[in-house]
Amino acid sequence: MTDLTLFHTAEVHVATFDKLAPKAQLNHMVRPDWLARAQVGIDDALEQEIAAAIAAAPAATLCTCTTLGEVAERHGATRIDWPMMQQAARIGGPVLMVYCLDSTAAPSKALLERAFAESGQNGEIRCLPLTVLWRHFTDGNTAQFHSQIGAWICSALASAADTACVVLAQASMAGAADLLKDKTDVPILSSPQIAVQTLLPQGLYPPSAKNA
Repeated sequence: MTDLTLFHTAEVHVATFDKLAPKAQLNHMVRPDWLARAQVGIDDALEQEIAAAIAAAPAATLCTCTTLGEVAERHGATRIDWPMMQQAARIGGPVLMVYCLDSTAAPSKALLERAFAESGQNGEIRCLPLTVLWRHFTDGNTAQFHSQIGAWICSALASAADTACVVLAQASMAGAADLLKDKTDVPILSSPQIAVQTLLPQGLYPPSAKNA
């Protein structure tokens, strides 16, 4: 029986979630073409295609693409970054929101503002755009992608000691959190692990790690 259906726009996310929830029955749907089409705007045809896929999916659904998250949520899927944004709002601001894709910026900031509003707080959001690094991910150089994200975050935290937490706005950035575990006491929030812990019953995923 399927525990969760995940919609990805990159194949690399399959291994990430299989590792996070090795005991769960995950149904992965990988659609890189959706993200490519969304870069010029999500038209009615793309939205209806996403809606139909969500409706046909077994079990609960999770959209791991931040760019498509708003549309996916509108048709019944959980946005991967929503549980993370809720956790960030509980911690409070200032929040450093880091992103590597321009199409991620607006929906991520809006979602974090929504989380703060629902928590009754007006937390400060500081954005750190790292779009120059996105080419490493698309070229398959994930180790370099994550290490450079980590270096930029370390530099940003050094000059902003009041930062309450860091939000990695894209699921593809999650590997940077592991690299930062022993380099800062500031919580580094990554969406894959927090989403899995929120959507799956205990026992289907390993215990959470520091800075997850």
